[in-house]
Amino acid sequence: QVQLVESGGGLVQTGGSLRLSCAVSGSTFSKNSMDWYRQAPGKQREWVAGIFSDGRTTYADSVKGRFTISRDNAKNTVYLQMNSLKPDDTAVYYCRRAGGYWGQGTQVTVSS
Repeated sequence: QVQLVESGGGLVQTGGSLRLSCAVSGSTFSKNSMDWYRQAPGKQREWVAGIFSDGRTTYADSVKGRFTISRDNAKNTVYLQMNSLKPDDTAVYYCRRAGGYWGQGTQVTVSS
């Protein structure tokens, strides 16, 4: 059974930083691409960043240059380092494994 557990969310001021983690169990982590999504109140869930099994990364334009996705295959964990946070980044952040597996989400709130 594949399980994803996010952590690291919280309340931060504009311009601050947070690092999200997503621990994956029950799968061959290193062989799968991983993505981060977010969903703000009243909005659709949107893709934020992705990392392939070979380490290549992609980002939404809205976070490019501010967020960094990375993975540690030894720890079966994917990270999202978020810098220069803005109030528009406020959302529940979810990680997703290829094949449609989702975590429960972690709340990120950026105060102005």
